[in-house]
Amino acid sequence: MVENFSILSSAILFMFVLDPFGNVPLVLSILKNVDEKRKKIIIVREMLFGLAILLFFFFFGKSFLNIFHLETEAVTIAGAVIFFVIALRMIFPGNEGNSALFGSSEEPFMVPIAIPMIAGPSALATLLLMTKAYSPNLHWELFASVVLAWFISSCILYLSPFLYKVLRQKGLNALEKLMGMLLLMMAVQMFIDGIRELFHL
Repeated sequence: MVENFSILSSAILFMFVLDPFGNVPLVLSILKNVDEKRKKIIIVREMLFGLAILLFFFFFGKSFLNIFHLETEAVTIAGAVIFFVIALRMIFPGNEGNSALFGSSEEPFMVPIAIPMIAGPSALATLLLMTKAYSPNLHWELFASVVLAWFISSCILYLSPFLYKVLRQKGLNALEKLMGMLLLMMAVQMFIDGIRELFHL
């Protein structure tokens, strides 16, 4: 089990996976026809739904991984690969964008903000990996880091209209690429740590 743990660094890592700055334009596009007051209510509601799903995986995801008898080294290296792919997508986004999320002009409920924007495959996979990689005595510290990352991401999305006015699209893209670069470096470090544990270097 991994013992060196920091609530703040783990929260930052998980926040990078949630990618709130990258989601700001998406949230604004989804809610473009919604009244300003109602828009804030929807964001809070969807973020709470997303948190509920994340916590469900946090508490029960480890049992899922135990079924497959996965070793800590395998989890660490798999996490590094996942973070590497996420980081590359943040730094080099595809041309297709995220227009598939905007399929309806109706008020969103659960989809697409809570799922998959907050509790998406990347975030859920990361939770599964983190709960497996860290020892049980760090359970509540890890819980605190997940909630902290969710809270920071929620604040960023709640302030999305203001952030978009200040930073505009180019500023948000720059922040997302910066987060991607940091996540890429963390992914490489995780991979190195996994190899060291595997070969006892």
